[in-house]
Amino acid sequence: MPKQQKWKSFPYPSSAFGYEGTILKKHWTRLHQGDCEPFPDQASLKRLANLHPDLKPSISVADAAAKLQEAWRAYHRGDFWEAAGIGLGLGLAGYNVANKAANIYATYLETDKGRSLEIFQEAIGRTEELQAAAPTVPNAWYYYSQALGRYAQGISIAKALAEGLAGKIKRALEQTLKLEPKHADAHIALGAYHANVVNKVGAIAGWITFGASKDEAIRHFMQAIELNPNAAIAKIEFANGLAMLFGKSKLAEATKLYEEAAAIEPGDAMEKLDVELAKSEIES
Repeated sequence: MPKQQKWKSFPYPSSAFGYEGTILKKHWTRLHQGDCEPFPDQASLKRLANLHPDLKPSISVADAAAKLQEAWRAYHRGDFWEAAGIGLGLGLAGYNVANKAANIYATYLETDKGRSLEIFQEAIGRTEELQAAAPTVPNAWYYYSQALGRYAQGISIAKALAEGLAGKIKRALEQTLKLEPKHADAHIALGAYHANVVNKVGAIAGWITFGASKDEAIRHFMQAIELNPNAAIAKIEFANGLAMLFGKSKLAEATKLYEEAAAIEPGDAMEKLDVELAKSEIES
């Protein structure tokens, strides 16, 4: 289980996000349109173990697949603590679900800043371990960038830039897209990277020092929405990016994106948190 005391509960009804039995596989493509995580059946686990022996589970492949599917069910219904615990119990083969559960929980539900930073640091360590053992796994790089990005926001973007974290985030996201060009979530994150850097240091310094630009921010946001039109977070981050890059001149477009995000029917707990976030932005 994660090192911290048990995490807070998902604050909304989750009965619609059960995905029991074969229903999980039926909805997998929709649920993972953003991160392109492969369905954890026996065949996919065997392929990973053949490519990267350190990912071979200590239990039978059949049992490992069943446990991984249960971990993802827990994740999708908002039982992030349970999802992380099951994933960690499987070793490297379960790190992706454990890291995603940890990152989403610490981003949305943990109210103690120190604890959230600790959760992100633990996820960063695990993703680095997974990268070393299985460098061809796209989400080893993406969940690293996600944890590092959220950690950077927690210590302030300015401090993160001074410590060189921006470059690490950008390289990890670029590696994610090199391995999986259709990774919509990586496009969202790269869009946010470009927008945040330009917002913090300006267009000229952003381009010369960090390779960041307004055009690249917009390109990545639009690519993300094209790849995953049902993602509320893609529209939210695009709206945030427009506000950072253009201020009030893009207020109408940003508001429309928030409204579109708020109207999306969520497919799981994370998407529900995103939709509620969009609603709160409209109301504020």
